[in-house]
Amino acid sequence: MNKFLYSSRVAPYVFVLPFVLSFLIFFAYPVMTTIVMSFQEVLPGQTHFIGLANYKNLWSESFFTALKNSSRYTFWTLLVLIPLPLVLAVFLNAKLTKASAFFRSALFIPSLTSVVVAGTIFRLVFGSLDDSVMNAFRHMLGMPTINWLANSTTGMLVMVILATWRFTGVNIIYFLSALQSIPHELYESAEIDGANKWDQFWRITLPLLKPVAIYVITISIYGGYSMFTESFILWNGNRSPNDIGLTMIGLLYREGIERNNLGFGSAIGITLLGITMILNVIQLKFFGLFRKED
Repeated sequence: MNKFLYSSRVAPYVFVLPFVLSFLIFFAYPVMTTIVMSFQEVLPGQTHFIGLANYKNLWSESFFTALKNSSRYTFWTLLVLIPLPLVLAVFLNAKLTKASAFFRSALFIPSLTSVVVAGTIFRLVFGSLDDSVMNAFRHMLGMPTINWLANSTTGMLVMVILATWRFTGVNIIYFLSALQSIPHELYESAEIDGANKWDQFWRITLPLLKPVAIYVITISIYGGYSMFTESFILWNGNRSPNDIGLTMIGLLYREGIERNNLGFGSAIGITLLGITMILNVIQLKFFGLFRKED
C-alpha cells in the first residue's frame, strides 16, 4: 500500500482527487439532476416526466423581461468593470503614485461588505423621498425629486453603480497582480527605443494583461447573469414595478421556490447555464483562446 501511495505515477491523481470529487459531487451531480428535473413536473412526493413542456413555457413575457434585464446588467457591468479597474490598477502600480497601499485597501473594502447591507444602504441613498441622499443632491442642482427604483433606466443605473462600488476593488487586485508580474526590463527597453507611455501601455501592458482580462470577463459574464441578491434587496423583494428589476435568477426563484414549480425552475436554470456558456465560448473564441499555436 505504501509503495502504491508513494508511487510517482499515482501521486498526481491523489493530489487532484479532492478537486475531482468536489466537482462531481457539488457541480456535475446537481447539474445532471437539474437537467432531469427540467423534463419533469415535480410535486410534493411525486414526479413524472412531461417532456419539453417546461421549456415551451419559457416562451413568456416574464422570461424575456428577465433575460433582457440580466443581459443589460451584464453589458453595462462589463463596460464599466473592465476598463475602469484596469486604468486604476495602472495608476496604482505606477511608482509616482503616493499612498498606493491606502488606495488599494480603500477600493477593496467595499467587496468585503455584505451585499444585503450594501443593497439596503443603496436603497436608502436612492430612495424616493425628498430628503434621500441623491434627491437632496438633485435639489442642490435645482432638479426635481425622482423615484429612482420605479423606472427601468434609473433602476438599472442604481444596480450598475452598486456593482461598480462593490467589485471595482476586486478587479483591481486581479489586474495589479498581472501588472506586477510584467518584467520592468521590457519598459526600459521600449523607452530606450523611443516609445512613450501610451505606446508602452498599448504594446506591452495590454497584450501581457490578456490572460487576466479574459478571466475577468469570463467571471463577469457569469456574475452578471447570476445576479439576484442586489435586485432582491433594492426592491425589498422579488416584486419590482413592472418587473424592471427581475433577473434570470429572480425568475428562477419566483417559479421554483415561491410557486413550488421546481421543474420549470430547473428549465430556467439549465437555459441560463447554456446562455452563459455560449457567451463565454464566443468571447474566448474572439480572444483566440482556442487558436492553435504555431
